[in-house]
Amino acid sequence: MSSPSKTTGQKDSAVGSMKETVGKTFGAHNMAQRGREQHAAGEAEINAAKTQGYAEGTADRMTGKKDSVVGAVTGDTSQQYAGNVRQEKGERQQEWNK
Repeated sequence: MSSPSKTTGQKDSAVGSMKETVGKTFGAHNMAQRGREQHAAGEAEINAAKTQGYAEGTADRMTGKKDSVVGAVTGDTSQQYAGNVRQEKGERQQEWNK
């Protein structure tokens, strides 16, 4: 199974909504039901992708903080800088996936 994707989830959500609308409009109850299911699956994939992204951001933020502190304690400014960059990357990723 592949990783969840916000893009795929958004596509499935939108296509499912369209199928549901067309099905309701023309009395095609089967199509409307399939559309509802596809929309729900798309929304679930979006939420799964956000959760995965947030968790990855948390890991980057924590690892970056550790590297920054270790760099500061040992006087290794390049490690400290790299840690700060990774920590900021993790914070941005968390923010994006709220």
